[in-house]
Amino acid sequence: MHQPDHGNNPRVADHHGFFLDRRSFLAALAATSAALLSGAPSYAWAAIDSPLERQVEELIKRMRAQGLVHANEHTSWSVYDFTSGKKLVSINENTPRQAASMIKPFVSQAFFYQAQHSRGVRYTDEVRHHMELMIQRSSNSSTNWLIDRVSANRRKIGPRDVEAELKSHAPGVFQQTRIVEKIPPGGGTYANLASARDYSRFLYAIWNNRLPYSAEQRRLMSLPNHDRIVRGVPDIPAPLCVCDKTGSTAKLCGNMGIIELRDRRGNRHAYTMIGIIERPTRAQNYGAWITARSNVIRKVSNLVYLHMRDRHRLA
Repeated sequence: MHQPDHGNNPRVADHHGFFLDRRSFLAALAATSAALLSGAPSYAWAAIDSPLERQVEELIKRMRAQGLVHANEHTSWSVYDFTSGKKLVSINENTPRQAASMIKPFVSQAFFYQAQHSRGVRYTDEVRHHMELMIQRSSNSSTNWLIDRVSANRRKIGPRDVEAELKSHAPGVFQQTRIVEKIPPGGGTYANLASARDYSRFLYAIWNNRLPYSAEQRRLMSLPNHDRIVRGVPDIPAPLCVCDKTGSTAKLCGNMGIIELRDRRGNRHAYTMIGIIERPTRAQNYGAWITARSNVIRKVSNLVYLHMRDRHRLA
């Protein structure tokens, strides 16, 4: 787990006894208020003392020792249990990382805000078609088409209009999100950013119908795809639902999503699983690197599932 560097900034103790620099304290206070206004949960003051988090940290350390995660690669992990309402893993959650294709549900959400609040903006069959291609097939051309559509309905300045649309409606959800580029030829998108905590807040919000078109967003993200949090994870049985989006470039391997399963009595349980592995330079062998790091995320997801199985007596 990468520890924050507080430097020489003056520090303020929060009510759990952790220390924050003054700028972070004020930012966290503002974020807490914004999150409450947007209907998303605030984890700004959440103290994580979770056996699962310690297990994830130990697993990552072992995989680093084995060379499965390199020293120059940084990771973020997040797990939220909807049943208990508790954050179980929060490792480097607030660190903005390259978003890759995980930014695509944010693009659709920006359009959904416009469809709800702007006259003349409608969710047509054509828009739905592009969204399905963007989310299920990870189509870059459809993503750029939708970015252009959102921008045309706003200030016509391109991708920044997508970010502005999101933050004008839900600043408490999209706190570390930065959308500044369309998907370039070849798919090497490295400038757009988001944090694991942004993804966590977003997933919480759509699962609890706190954002416009939440049900449609869940439908889009539940279309069959090659996820890394259930598919190929050895111990997870067939889930009721996997609502997710992957991200893949030569510098990033990630997956953010919600997994829903039943317990032995037939009750439903859902939790978020977010894993991000980022490197500073392009991998020389993209195929081998993305496969190996996808398997790292699967190992962590398997560990999380085993914990959830015991916690909720999942079937």
